[in-house]
Amino acid sequence: MGNSSQPPLKGYNNYGVYLREKFGGRRVFKVIVDAGFTCPNRDGSKGYGGCTYCNVDSFTPELPRSLSAIRAQIEQGIVRARENYDAEKFIIYFQPNTNTYAPLETLRALFDEALSICPEDVVGLAVGTRADCLDDAKIALLESYTHRLMVDLEMGMESMYDATLHQLNRGCSHQDLVGVLKQLEKSPLNLCVHTVFGFPGETHAMMLAYAHEINRFPQIKFVKLHHLHVVAGSIMAAQYKRQPFKLFQLDEYTDFLCEFLPLLRPDIVVQRLFGIADLKLLIAPNWGLKKVRIQTHIDQAIQRRGIRQGSQFVTA
Repeated sequence: MGNSSQPPLKGYNNYGVYLREKFGGRRVFKVIVDAGFTCPNRDGSKGYGGCTYCNVDSFTPELPRSLSAIRAQIEQGIVRARENYDAEKFIIYFQPNTNTYAPLETLRALFDEALSICPEDVVGLAVGTRADCLDDAKIALLESYTHRLMVDLEMGMESMYDATLHQLNRGCSHQDLVGVLKQLEKSPLNLCVHTVFGFPGETHAMMLAYAHEINRFPQIKFVKLHHLHVVAGSIMAAQYKRQPFKLFQLDEYTDFLCEFLPLLRPDIVVQRLFGIADLKLLIAPNWGLKKVRIQTHIDQAIQRRGIRQGSQFVTA
């Protein structure tokens, strides 16, 4: 049967609203840390060159790219967030590359150092990684922080189709992700999966099916939804130059989200509806709008059309 709950604010479960409610109305801001990790499909462990669509600089803010010391990144990130966004509390977010791709004691030292900075105002730890770079010991390390912090484990699903993942030089399968999700079924970690829509060869119906796959796992608490970018310095940029392929325009992507969100389980919190890339590196699609105007465009369409997340979700 379909879900009959009241429509969430904005028509979908918005992450900003979730954080304000969780932390008593305080403004919570993510501080991005670049700890200098690489990925197994970059260093030769599983391949070279990384995912074909990826240039890490395209989505990593300039501040963490310009500072090597974690302490300096966090201290300056907190200052900037307080001054520019009136932030009061902070989530330390290890974002670029694969942030569990190191020995356990290296990870422990990095996370402990990061969480020792401004501890009175740090309320969370978020770690972005790949499912094939997790094991029991690393999961236990992350879980050890949950008694005092909100800990988010973000894993890239990207596509649910192995043919696409192979084409992207991903170096892992969808089953790798499924296996870890099953392992974390009763974990205190907040699990987030990251998807990208618009990979060449995937049809509209194939992309909508991502919702049904995510819905299968009640342990998934958050999602990040992105549209595909082509960015300078990526393998895909060279492929696109040789043979351009179809990419979402803003209205097309908005239409897609208005179909996707009703299929998505209503309890899942949406951290992002779209991706942004450094305009100096972005090749396509360039929608010609700043982040806030893209967000407003999508939100207004969702509200105008009466879209409700989970309104077409059917329990098994």
